[in-house]
Amino acid sequence: MTTSSPVAHGDAPIQDFSQCHAGIVKRLNLLGELPALLAPAGRARQIAEQALVFFREAIFEHHLDEERELFPVVLSHAQARAEHDQVKALIKRLTDEHRQLEALWKRVESGLKKVAKGRFDELNSDEVQRLVTQYLAHAEFEENEFLPLSSTILGRNANHMAALGLSLHMRHSHEPVSTYL
Repeated sequence: MTTSSPVAHGDAPIQDFSQCHAGIVKRLNLLGELPALLAPAGRARQIAEQALVFFREAIFEHHLDEERELFPVVLSHAQARAEHDQVKALIKRLTDEHRQLEALWKRVESGLKKVAKGRFDELNSDEVQRLVTQYLAHAEFEENEFLPLSSTILGRNANHMAALGLSLHMRHSHEPVSTYL
């Protein structure tokens, strides 16, 4: 027959304190993880803020530059028939992609605004990934197909390339343009 020693019964309150410490230690270890989690959260907010500005100030302007300046001048200087038809088809594809990307952006934008304010629960990650993937494919196609053809077409006459450069400069210049030289 075993009897408990009075010392063992006397340790019961100490054991209670010890068990409390186990729970406290567990919670403190979780709290210790918090600083490491804040850095990515801060980075997420920063990326969202930058994306909001970048799309408004750069991407949409880039689409306008292409559609108002680059596409028309390349089309107007393309050789008749096959080259002209090819350029026209490429421009249609790229313009259609611009509209699709802009529509996708509108679906993502409100979630990014919330992330920029520290609310991470309303961002549709699938839509963000779709936007990134589709835009990268769009840019690659343009870089590999349309821009080399544009360079060939406009490169036939140095004045055409210079006129495009001047047109783009004037479009983005905030300096008043003199009406005489």
